[in-house]
Amino acid sequence: MSAVAAKPAALDVARLRADFPVLAQRINGKPLAYLDNGASSQRPHAVIEAERHYASEMHANVHRGVHTLSQRATDAFEAARERVRRFLNARSTREIVFTRGTTESINLVAQSFVRPRARPGDEILITHLEHHANIVPWQMACAATGAMLKVAPIDRRGEVDMEAFRSLLSARTLLVATAHVSNALGTVLPVREIVALAHARGVPVLLDGAQAVPHFALDLQALDCDFYAFSGHKLYGPDGIGVLYGRESLLEAMPPWQGGGDMILAVSFSGPTYNQLPFKFEAGTPHISGAVGLAAAIDYVDGVGLERIAAWEQELLGYATARLGAVDGLTIIGTARDKASLVSFVVEGVHPHDLGTILDQEGIAIRTGHHCAMPAIEFFGVPATARASFAFYNTREEIDRLATAVAAARAMFR
Repeated sequence: MSAVAAKPAALDVARLRADFPVLAQRINGKPLAYLDNGASSQRPHAVIEAERHYASEMHANVHRGVHTLSQRATDAFEAARERVRRFLNARSTREIVFTRGTTESINLVAQSFVRPRARPGDEILITHLEHHANIVPWQMACAATGAMLKVAPIDRRGEVDMEAFRSLLSARTLLVATAHVSNALGTVLPVREIVALAHARGVPVLLDGAQAVPHFALDLQALDCDFYAFSGHKLYGPDGIGVLYGRESLLEAMPPWQGGGDMILAVSFSGPTYNQLPFKFEAGTPHISGAVGLAAAIDYVDGVGLERIAAWEQELLGYATARLGAVDGLTIIGTARDKASLVSFVVEGVHPHDLGTILDQEGIAIRTGHHCAMPAIEFFGVPATARASFAFYNTREEIDRLATAVAAARAMFR
């Protein structure tokens, strides 16, 4: 008899919510329902305390000082790098570069990997689902080198047309860069298939993981991508800190993209000697407290359990899809068969920005606009959407409040 995988233990959501001080407040006299986690998730006490402890007990610059505080700060910073490595299951801390966030991580690859290699006629392949941070850096690199940007189309579900993707891969493809999860629609892209197809042609792959890391466990050795980027503030951690994972052999061959302290071993007026990995990509004083806070966020998430987080968030997604889908005049934008926990929608007769303002009066925080993914939103013939994005600390009751308030707004504008 085959073994059946055990269902993850249910989350005690009420207890977990108590870990997040911001959730206890009232907005416009109503309990806060924070449904904008796709933009930034909230921080638990553990992260806030880790940053406070660093600032009050060990703040100093890293890697350069022999005094006690500098040694403490360096140890904490490098321990954070090791924590990220284990979280991603990367092979080495040499593959973990701290950046300011996903955007800077992608720009680093554009400037240091693509620009030195690209020649006129080379191609960068992305999809129609991308965040601007995974479009504009490639456009800039193409403009500087004569390379071309190719875009794999999507269908009305918001899924990538994989036949078209295959046909666009060619001997001219220098890099494939795609989202792991669409921030605008919630689509989970078939990244294993994308990596396998690209690698079969010898093409490296960058994945924008900003919307993936909060929702399910990662194993980058199994996934086998070449670059992976994410931000701390999506993962219940600080803003201004992010990570670029890069395959060591590729990072080793890439030149630094910024110059200054800590990315060099020696400098003379005849030229510099660059530092080893990963430090040659970390010019200047890093966001030390941000790295410490990110490590604490990873500890917290692992303590809750990403398998349990994923299961509860999928329950929330199904519940929200049903409740919002029943609202008169509401259309869900993005109905991929594999989605992360967000719902993007429009309401007949109500502009998304007006809807966002009305919901705020009810203490409900959502995102409205094009979500820095204008091509994806414009594909559906709308200028903007309302987006409710869920974290493990959200509840069915908050979704009920959202659906009731949206229905009331629809009635107001009829």
